[in-house]
Formats: sequence, C-alpha cells, structure tokens
Amino acid sequence: MDRKAHVMIIPYPSQGHVGPLMKLAYNLADEGFKVTFVNTESIHTKIMSAIPQEFEEHSLISLVSVPEGLEFNRHGKDRFEEVAERFDHLKNLIEKINRLENDEPITHVIADISVGWALQVSKKMGIKSTAFVPYGSANFALVLQFPKLIEAGIMDVNGIPLKDEFISLSKEIPAWNTNELVWSFHGDQELQKLIFRHFIRETVEYVKISDFLLVNSACELEQSACDLIPNAIPIGPLHASNHFAGNLWPEDSTCLTWLDRQPNGSVIYLAFGSTVVYNKQQFNELAFGLEITGQPFLWVVRSDFTEAEFPDGFLERTANSGKIVKWAPQEKVLAHTSISCFVSHCGWNSTMEGLSMGVPFLCWPYCADQFHNKDTICKNWKVGVGLVPDENGIVTRDEIKGKIEQLVSDKDIKVNSLKLKKMARKSISEGGSSFKNFLSFVEQIKKF
Repeated sequence: MDRKAHVMIIPYPSQGHVGPLMKLAYNLADEGFKVTFVNTESIHTKIMSAIPQEFEEHSLISLVSVPEGLEFNRHGKDRFEEVAERFDHLKNLIEKINRLENDEPITHVIADISVGWALQVSKKMGIKSTAFVPYGSANFALVLQFPKLIEAGIMDVNGIPLKDEFISLSKEIPAWNTNELVWSFHGDQELQKLIFRHFIRETVEYVKISDFLLVNSACELEQSACDLIPNAIPIGPLHASNHFAGNLWPEDSTCLTWLDRQPNGSVIYLAFGSTVVYNKQQFNELAFGLEITGQPFLWVVRSDFTEAEFPDGFLERTANSGKIVKWAPQEKVLAHTSISCFVSHCGWNSTMEGLSMGVPFLCWPYCADQFHNKDTICKNWKVGVGLVPDENGIVTRDEIKGKIEQLVSDKDIKVNSLKLKKMARKSISEGGSSFKNFLSFVEQIKKF
C-alpha cells in the first residue's frame, strides 16, 4: 500500500460485541491497516480504565468515542430524532477524521450487524463497508429466515412465537425451539420485542447494503450453517493472542499464578459473560454446588452478577480450594493445564474460546443464542453436557455437583474436545479456511 488503508470499526456497546471486534482490529493492524475503533463515551471510559498498565498500545490503532446512543433505548419508543442523532454523530466523526488525516482518510467501515445503521451512514458517504456478525453461522442463518417465519405464521411481526414447535434449517444443525430463538428473552416479552425490532428486523437490509459479511466462526466447525449463507466470510475463531482483548473490566491476573499452584486438570472454571444475573436463591445453589464438589474452582463473579451475598461461611470454608475474581483473562485461563472444565453461559465468544482450548463445557444458557449454542456443544460437537433446572427454574446444588462429576469423568467428551480444538486451530492456521478467508478479505479491502 502506498498509503495505509484506514478502517473504522464500530461495535455494539457491550462486552460480547466489543471483544471480537477488538481482536479483529489487531489482526487488521498487524496486516498494516490503520484502525479507528469507535465506542460510546461510557464504554470508551471503561475500556481505557481496564487497559493494563504494562500494555503497549498498537501504533496503528486509535480508540475514540462518540456520544451515547449506539445502543437501543430499553425504556423508550423509537424516535426519528434519536436515529438522526446517531447518523449525525458518526457522519461528523468520519468527516472530522478525514479532515485531520486527509492523507489517510477512512477507506472502509466495519460495523457490528447490531449497529447496522452505521452501514447506512457509510453507504451514504460513499465508503465501502463490512457487516460483522459476532455470533455463530447457524444462528445468523436463522435470523435471515425471519421473514419466512412470519409468513408461515410461526411468529408475529414482533418476533413473538405463535406456535410451540421446532424450526429446522438442516439435518446437520440442531433444531430451534420457538421459545429459544436468537432474540428470545425469557420472562420479559417487551424486551424481546425491542431486541427483535432493533437487532433482527433490519438485518436482511443491512446485509444487502454491505459489501462484505464477516462471521466469527469457521467452516471446519459449522460447515452446514456456512453453506446456508454462501456470501458470508467466516474468519474465526478470533483470538486476542497477546493483544488487549477489549475488556470492560480490569483483568485480575493473580488467578493465573493461583492456577499455577493447582494440579493439572483439577480446576472448575466458572464464568457467565457480561450480562447474566442470578437471584439470591440461584446464587446460593451455585455456591453450595461448588463447595460440595470438593474440587478446586476459579469463579468469575462480576460486581453486578448478583445482589446476594455469599452464603455464610462459604468464603472461609473454600479459602484453600477456591479463587474468586471480578474478571479474568479468559483465553489464558482456558489454555491453562490446570483447568478441568468450563461452566459457561454459552455465549458465542466463550464457546469459541473454550472450544479453541479443548476444554469440556458444562452448559448453563441464559438468553438469546446461548440455548442453541448449548445444543451445538452437546449434540453436534459432543464436547459438553447441559444443566437442567428443576420445576421452579432453579439449577440445584445436587444438579451442579452431579453434572460436574459426569462431565469430568466422560472420556469421550475429553477426546472430542481435543479433536475440536485441533479443528479450530487448523481453521486459523496457514492453509485453514478462516486463515485464507481473512487474507482474501484483507487483499480486497486494500483496493478501496
């Protein structure tokens, strides 16, 4: 390149969306691209606070912010002026950057499909664009089918199921229960409608107006799903490697030295992403379930994970066997030889990270795509088992203990986990499908 191509990356403002696009940003910078990474002011502040002191910034990546408004309004109605403000904020930022850096203006925009309106801004400004899908190919294939689901009377125009049945797109892909779709949010139908309206309904149009479509997955892992969306470019699993992973909370790296002191294959690792919240009863059952296993554990408990306190005496009784942190360097944790299994909410990023490290899963989905991810983990890949709530919707301590014991003693699951690890690693290694897809994508966007 005579001059550096300049890519602007715009994630949806939450951990599960910022993380994979930050990894992509570093991959592009390593290929010589200049990258401007755009967050809302609140997310930008969290990221800057979470960056380790010893971290060396990449000279080609700039982190910038725009006023709040990238996210949907949870409590309000759609307002044309809000959408107009979003357009204006982004348009003004691009124009400002292009004035200041007229030798290296923005040549390409990569936007999370959840903020697809940014692709509309890009198109109006004559800038080529890429839509980025932060979840799996199978779930995205289902999203693209939503007009047909409405037409068939399976759901209404707000994404609410009208029939209790299963939806199948392929014999090789687990079917979806209509109550466990990508936009499902149990117990809050209004929120489910908002999710459908803001994240799903415009997706087909966003795909049409973008020049490229990237997915954080691999053909080696989801071949049948990839076949359903032939215009998609799988480039995953994306890894942070030694780069900053785009965390919104500071990582507690003391857990790594703690893991060094534990026997190989002994530690239960528990992490539930950035949005899962448990009530007091469920939190207590989880704590007691861990305690009665008698196994070492590393448990990530965010400050907003629960309003409950730890059960009386729990911290004292488990002081020698457990380690609790607010946020962990997850890829490094999962790669550690002391890890036995991963108790996970099955968010797509966690799924890709656990799979890439060959760690068996104990699946505990919470909402959205996590239910289908669990089915893929347990039924297709056969690298995990699922927790089953009781009649009151609570996963009991005995269920937790029993499933952990079942998981860690299942030799077939361990063999499958190592097999899938090789497949995931192969996809991003030289000659792998994602490796070749990424290099091809890089060469194409260099031309603009």
